[in-house]
Amino acid sequence: MIRGVIFDLDGTIYRGEALLPGAREALTALRLAGIRRVFLSNKPLERPSAYAAKLTRLGIPTTEAEVINSSRVLAAYLRRAMPAARLLVVGEPPLKEELAEAGLVIVEDSPAVDCVVLAFDRTFDYRKLNLAFQAAKFHGARLVATNADRSCPVDGGEIPDAAGMIAAVEATTGRKVELVAGKPSPLVVEAALDRLGVRPEEALMVGDRLETDIAMGRAAGLKTALVLSGVTARRDLEVSAHQPDYVWESVAELPAALGLEAAGREREEA
Repeated sequence: MIRGVIFDLDGTIYRGEALLPGAREALTALRLAGIRRVFLSNKPLERPSAYAAKLTRLGIPTTEAEVINSSRVLAAYLRRAMPAARLLVVGEPPLKEELAEAGLVIVEDSPAVDCVVLAFDRTFDYRKLNLAFQAAKFHGARLVATNADRSCPVDGGEIPDAAGMIAAVEATTGRKVELVAGKPSPLVVEAALDRLGVRPEEALMVGDRLETDIAMGRAAGLKTALVLSGVTARRDLEVSAHQPDYVWESVAELPAALGLEAAGREREEA
């Protein structure tokens, strides 16, 4: 029995500033059935509070506690594992704010650091690449990342994501990132399950990426549902090692798949 659902956001619940068809109705059906939900994003471009505000603005009332992103998971990990570390951050201000609020020290213009944090960064340039290069190559800094997505879905298509920043640093230093906090890391699914308060076998992961959402859910023992409203096409399933339990055109199919439609109508009428 499914007692909690973990939702990806971009390409699953919304695209840009518009909800995807059926998203509001699917989430309403879950609420009426008493099934818990949490939203999960690999993007480090906003704080969880901003994602909650966006969902609320789009018509899905959401609290900050219902949103987990890769920045927060990485900040929690570094606070536990390297509490006194000096960090060089290839990333945008919301990520730096998250790390600073976790009590971590951020260094702006020196490669003399203990750890380089790599993230989706739309301001990535040669200066940042060189600082990360110097830190990893000559100061022994560890390499960690928020996420490793190749692209991010946006209105009209996709844009390069954190994989580009990671690849640049790995290629020039000959070093490999040792930890990725976001999907498909077990760190992020553990955080989501803890927030939901359910066991893995009681949870469903819904997302649009085979290599992150579906791979992570299956590895953790969750049921998985792939939606074709994001970056994955049906033909991609033919060559993927990561096969979901369900394949839906969109999240609109969730209520019927979980047998929630009739229950939802009955509760609304009551």
